[in-house]
Amino acid sequence: MSALSLFPALRVLRGRQNATFSAGVKVVNLFATVRDKQGQVIRDLTKDDFALQEDRRPQIIRYFSRESDLPLTLGLLVDVSGSQRRLIPDERSASFQFFDQVLREDLDRAFVIQFQGQVELLHDLTSSRDDLQRALRLLDSPDPRQGYGGQRGQYPGGGRGRVGMRGGTALYDAVLLASDELMKKQDGRKALVILTDGVDTASMVTLEEGVEAAQRADTLVYSVLFEDPEAYGGGFGGFGGVDGRGVLDDISHQTGGRLLSVSRKRTLEQVFESIQEELRSMYSLGYTPDRTGANSAYHKIRLTTKEKGLVVQTRDGYYAS
Repeated sequence: MSALSLFPALRVLRGRQNATFSAGVKVVNLFATVRDKQGQVIRDLTKDDFALQEDRRPQIIRYFSRESDLPLTLGLLVDVSGSQRRLIPDERSASFQFFDQVLREDLDRAFVIQFQGQVELLHDLTSSRDDLQRALRLLDSPDPRQGYGGQRGQYPGGGRGRVGMRGGTALYDAVLLASDELMKKQDGRKALVILTDGVDTASMVTLEEGVEAAQRADTLVYSVLFEDPEAYGGGFGGFGGVDGRGVLDDISHQTGGRLLSVSRKRTLEQVFESIQEELRSMYSLGYTPDRTGANSAYHKIRLTTKEKGLVVQTRDGYYAS
C-alpha cells in the first residue's frame, strides 16, 4: 500500500503562480455529454449542432467524433474515514462491478486510492481486473504494512512521504494527488470517481487547489455523494455544518463531471450505471483557439447546442499552460 507524497505536488502547484510560458495551447480538447429536458443522453448530434466560445469569442470546432474510442484512464477515490466505514462493503462490491463493466480489456486502465487523514494508493494503473479486485479488498485495511505493488511510502513520482495523519478526511489532497501524480501523465479520456460524503477535515490544500489540479490534468471528476445517516449524530448535514453536497458539486461542475447521489430511491449500482453510460456516450471535440495566450491564464469555455432545451455537460475552461 503506497502513501502518496503531498509535498512535491505542493511545490509544483505553488511554483506555477509565477511561471511564464513561451507558447500557448495549440489544440484544446473537450469531452461533452448532452441531455434532453428529461435527462436522457443524446447520442446522435453532429459537429454542426454545437456552438463553441472561448472567453466569449466564437471558435471553430475542427475535430469531432461520437463515442470516442480513445483509451480511458479511470481513478477510483474512496473515502474510508470514520463517517464512511459502514458503507465500505457496499462500495467494494459495487466498485468491482463498475470496473468489470466499464473497462475494455487491454485498452483502458484504472487505479484505486483510499483516503482518510492520509492518501494511500492501493494499486497503480492497471488493466487487470484481478489486480483491481485485490486492491478493493484492501479498502480500510487495518494494517498499513500490507503493501500492494511496491514498498510502503513510495508514490508514482518517485518520492517518499506521508500525507497528513490517519484521523480526519483529506478529500482535497486526494483529488490533487490523483490529478498531479497520476492523471496528468496520461493521454485520452480521464475521469476520477470519488465516493464520499464531501466533508473535508484534514487536507493540506484548499478546495480551489484540488479543482485546479484536476483542470490542469484535463480530468473529469464524478462525485458520488454517499452518506451514512448515523455518522454525524443521526442526521445528514456533514461535520460542523459543512455542506458536502455543495463541495462535490463545485468539484464536478468545474471539471466537466457530474454529482450523483445515493439514496433510498437510487442505489450505488444505479449511480455507477449512469456514470458508465456517460463515459460511453461522450462527444469528443477539439479546436485551436483564435488567440493563444503567453501565460497560464484560465480561459472560459462555453459549449452549447443550437437546438434549445438540450443541456451540455463539459468542463468550463482550461489553463493555457
